[in-house]
Amino acid sequence: MQKKNMGQGYFSRNEKLLWGASAGFIIVSFCIFDRESYMTLGASLIGVTSLIFNAKGNPFGQALAVAFSLLYGAISYTFAYYGEMITYLGMTMPMALFALIAWMKNPYNGNRAEVKVNAISRREAAWMCAGAAAVTALFYFILAYFDTANLVPSTVSVTTSFLAVYLTFRRSPYFALAYAANDLVLIVLWTLASAHDSRYISVVACFAAFFVNDIYGYINWQRMKVRQAKAC
Repeated sequence: MQKKNMGQGYFSRNEKLLWGASAGFIIVSFCIFDRESYMTLGASLIGVTSLIFNAKGNPFGQALAVAFSLLYGAISYTFAYYGEMITYLGMTMPMALFALIAWMKNPYNGNRAEVKVNAISRREAAWMCAGAAAVTALFYFILAYFDTANLVPSTVSVTTSFLAVYLTFRRSPYFALAYAANDLVLIVLWTLASAHDSRYISVVACFAAFFVNDIYGYINWQRMKVRQAKAC
């Protein structure tokens, strides 16, 4: 049984290029539009690094997601995006911890660097959607009470975040698509914010890079799913 498989060839050439291009894009955007908020830069680089590990089904990606959630919550507070702050500190970060535990408990064939891909039933998917609807309705009123900026997209972000963290915890390949949808919502949110402060353009660039990485994550998890099924 394998215990760990993170040798020199762990990341493919294309994966290294993807990470390098994403990190470079984030750094260049920071240098052009921000040059002050190093917390934003650090959060962006931690986030994009977590995604390349998540794409490989590596639990280390979830550990990095915890760090990203803390930093992103603080960044959201600076523009009164209380929905983002509450969502990431109160939901995404705790669920990333649960996902870390779940992924570590379910290694594929003893390989601690790759989680066993799971599938959810239609019944569970229906309950998940019902839960997302309930959480969305609840948060709409909470965010309205706190006078959250850009209320509607902020509320939609809660919905996509809930679906993403739930599917991540359940080890479903569709978690990456849910995060990609969330990335698109966040691109809209921070584009609106950048109309007031151009520094936030670097945050838009961050989530644009995240979107590309999440799409790759979905593709790679589908490959993992097929490979693991054939090996059974």
